[in-house]
Amino acid sequence: MGILAKPLGFLLSWLYGMIGNYGISLIVVTVIVKLCLYPVYAKSIKSTMRMTEVQPKMQEIQQKYANDKATMNEKLAELYKEEGVSMYGGCLPMIVQMIVIMGLFALLRNPMAYIASDTMLFAIHEPFLWINDLAQPDKWILPILAALATFVATSLSQNQTAGANAQQTKIMTNLMKYFFPIMILWMARSYPAGLAIYWSGSQIIQIFYNMRFAKMRKQSAEKKAKASKKRARA
Repeated sequence: MGILAKPLGFLLSWLYGMIGNYGISLIVVTVIVKLCLYPVYAKSIKSTMRMTEVQPKMQEIQQKYANDKATMNEKLAELYKEEGVSMYGGCLPMIVQMIVIMGLFALLRNPMAYIASDTMLFAIHEPFLWINDLAQPDKWILPILAALATFVATSLSQNQTAGANAQQTKIMTNLMKYFFPIMILWMARSYPAGLAIYWSGSQIIQIFYNMRFAKMRKQSAEKKAKASKKRARA
């Protein structure tokens, strides 16, 4: 992940040169990265929403051709083409997101491995708010904030995909909903506070993204319901 960590390190160093505060620079980097990733998140959510809408047709085909896998796959491919959806439509955006996140993790866990500025050697140890040294872990406040933000963001995200394969993924989604925040809490207590700041800020922004996506989904459903009523009246 060094290939991506180095340009992110340059951005962080440049922002620090302008702002003069490492903690605020981390927050600004978080906002910039999340804004750049918004189109990717939106594409992933829209793809998932479309898959949810065609789910009843998919289940009908799967039931009808349960004993004929070849025909079932052929009919499903025709359905995907007809509806303009792909079962892998949400995968590429997720891969992009993970690459960026891993690059940021690599940078913030060991900033000086990717930043050549001597000034940053001292900057990463600056205090910020109640934190005495951003290169050292914050044992409770930031980890709890990161875990809570992750829980809310994950819950809202799961609401967007509740209709897609709900029965098959119920156990997995519940596991992610409760286990993932606990894992973040544990990890944040051992990682540098700067990394916990990034994750907390990222998840707080993600909460607003998911609220936006929920509104988009509601508007789409209302639009389709109105169109359905018009067809019924005609």
